[in-house]
Amino acid sequence: MDAPYLLFLGDARDDLAAKSARGVLIWRPEKCLGQMSLPGCKTTMGLPEMTPEQAAAKGARTFLIGVANAGGFIPETWVEPSVRALAAGLDVAAGMHTRLTDIPALAAAAAKHGRRLFDVRHPSRDFAVGKGSKRPGKRLLTVGTDCSCGKMFTSLAIEKEMRGRGLNAVFRATGQTGIMIAGDGVSVDAVVADFISGATEWLTPDNAADHWDVVEGQGSLFHPSYAGVTLGLIHGAQPDALIMCHEPTRQHMRGLPDRPLPSIAACIEATLGAARLTNPAVRMIGISMDTSRLDEAAARKALGQAAETTGVPAVDPLRTGVAPLVDRLTA
Repeated sequence: MDAPYLLFLGDARDDLAAKSARGVLIWRPEKCLGQMSLPGCKTTMGLPEMTPEQAAAKGARTFLIGVANAGGFIPETWVEPSVRALAAGLDVAAGMHTRLTDIPALAAAAAKHGRRLFDVRHPSRDFAVGKGSKRPGKRLLTVGTDCSCGKMFTSLAIEKEMRGRGLNAVFRATGQTGIMIAGDGVSVDAVVADFISGATEWLTPDNAADHWDVVEGQGSLFHPSYAGVTLGLIHGAQPDALIMCHEPTRQHMRGLPDRPLPSIAACIEATLGAARLTNPAVRMIGISMDTSRLDEAAARKALGQAAETTGVPAVDPLRTGVAPLVDRLTA
């Protein structure tokens, strides 16, 4: 996808509904030119409000739909602004379950104006099955005690810290928001199950001995809804290093109120066991925690307890930074 972006917030009900736009703004602010909101929108990125025509005149290249809704569909109220964007000379990108290319008005407008439609959630190529063969280069994978507990944020923070030290590292996106941030990747939850590990191998190919692929994790081995995607990522990435992500205030798995959250120790044991099937030398280098719902004292206590019980550094990418994890990774 070409930058700069006009971030479309639609009629987002709250900040969480626009998490894709916010993720792109946090990690790639230099690519974000402005925002477009519809009446009733309840969030903002703090960027200038622009129409597609105004954004195009200022150099925008892509109209990025950075808002999601239940069901992942594109409502009619989003189609008209997208058609305007295409007519103004912008490409359109979205990470919804509904494909942009399946909406007749958008397909016709893209063809008429010679613009591109990016359905970032849907792979644009086929993948082979995974082979599990050892390949050169190094790989780090973020994993979790649950879904939506900071794996993408941690991966991006690790990449930034490594690049800041002059290390050869690249963030590999495996979800729609990550792809919007990176500009490419594979949304593995839209890959047929047999090919998830193969898609991950394709995403993290042979590389130089000093090169690190920092792979965005998905789901959790302990989450009944998403464990299959997690396992495919683990086997395909053949990680040399793992980081366990955790949100300490949760009482149950996300979306499953009758299923208690597993312990960090149990997740480490199970994840290492799964990862050793394709890389016997894998190691857990640290814990990354989202302590945003805790005050400073409680956060420090949670991090200290996690480090003590696991024997590896525990950080919050926002409160403490991830330097201790990179120190351990490069030791």
